[in-house]
Amino acid sequence: MRVPKVCVALAAMGWCTPIAAQVTVSGTSRIRAEAIDGQARAGFNESDTLLNLRTTVAAQYDDGPIKIVGELWDSRVYGDNRGTPLSTGDVNALELVQAYVEWRPRAPFGDGTSAMIQAGRFLLNIGSRRLVAADDYRNTTNGYTGIRADLGWRGGWKSTLLYVLPQQRRPDDLSSLRRNAVAPDYEGFDLVLWGGLLSRANTISRAMVETSFFHLGERDRAGRPTRDRSLNTASARIIVDPVAGGFDYEVEGIVQRGEISSSLAANAARQKVAAWFLHGDVGYTFRGGWKPRIALEYDHASGDRPGGDYGRFDTLFGMRRADLAPAGLYNAIIRSNLVSPGVRIEATPGKRTDLMGSLRPFWLAARQDAFSFTGVRDTTGRAGSYAGTQFDGRVRHQVSKSLRLEVDAVLLGKGRFLRTAPNAPPGRWTKYVSLNATANF
Repeated sequence: MRVPKVCVALAAMGWCTPIAAQVTVSGTSRIRAEAIDGQARAGFNESDTLLNLRTTVAAQYDDGPIKIVGELWDSRVYGDNRGTPLSTGDVNALELVQAYVEWRPRAPFGDGTSAMIQAGRFLLNIGSRRLVAADDYRNTTNGYTGIRADLGWRGGWKSTLLYVLPQQRRPDDLSSLRRNAVAPDYEGFDLVLWGGLLSRANTISRAMVETSFFHLGERDRAGRPTRDRSLNTASARIIVDPVAGGFDYEVEGIVQRGEISSSLAANAARQKVAAWFLHGDVGYTFRGGWKPRIALEYDHASGDRPGGDYGRFDTLFGMRRADLAPAGLYNAIIRSNLVSPGVRIEATPGKRTDLMGSLRPFWLAARQDAFSFTGVRDTTGRAGSYAGTQFDGRVRHQVSKSLRLEVDAVLLGKGRFLRTAPNAPPGRWTKYVSLNATANF
């Protein structure tokens, strides 16, 4: 294919290496059957089943430093009723989630430097993904519209800068979601995310050091009241990746400050925000055999207490499956108002199979606030702080190059809080299972 004139001009400056352009088309199709009994979230069916279908089709034009990408997502559910906890996390039919242009100049600031600039609609996975991510377990994903720049500097430093409008999935009313209705997602300056990340590998021996800052600005639109969040979120992270026959660890601390409205009312009082989150883990990977890794973990996300500043931590657009628990019908655990130590075991019985199991007790960081994402709350604090203990297990098997199977199971033994709080759903146990098959083409 003929080389574009812009590439010829950039090549003269050393910023482009002309190559033959390539066009590729790929896609995925995932089917998930999930069931829950003893729902932990308030206001929904005690037992439920749901069939999730997610199909993605991506087209890519690659011409040296210039890449053009478009990706369509179609996320639907079947078998629901009015008591099923449906949201835009489950349904987003026929949406062009990605449509961007990417430019990768060669050594833009001299030898040993790099750059990548994206503009348009795209997915983001930044740093630990606890604040900005494209969730994969969930049936839908988080998309962003704007500009992103990744820069590599001499000495091993890497930085990411972004200014984006998070895509607000539409439609978002229950009736439309139950019909798998189609409507274009909305992005506008009523919801803005900007900030960046700076990291360097092997800074403290094998440890990578990383720091980030993000600002989220939110305001009301006609007919769509919000909490008018204005949040400044800063993090620092140190991580050593797992290695056979050695220890690994990760520590990340996040501080959140800003303002939020006390309710959705237009004249609601403004509150100062003082929230925080801490994650830590240390693991050891054994040599040979299944190469099992055993890790001790700890997560602490602040909650809101009566009086003073607003204290409930907001994870922004962060993922949850990798650290905490599945989404879908379970979806009870997020990084808000929880204290949770835990132990995790991971193993790879073969090249195509991996296993994971974790055991986590949960406590509330603030007794008067709702526990995590359950909506269960006791404003008096008399129900105590022990929410329960969760066992989470997963098995994945790559049947062939184009087919992967996955089973996820969760058993939550409800503690005193989830049994006795005023709006706690009945039952002592929450049982969840999902069967997944993903095909690539």
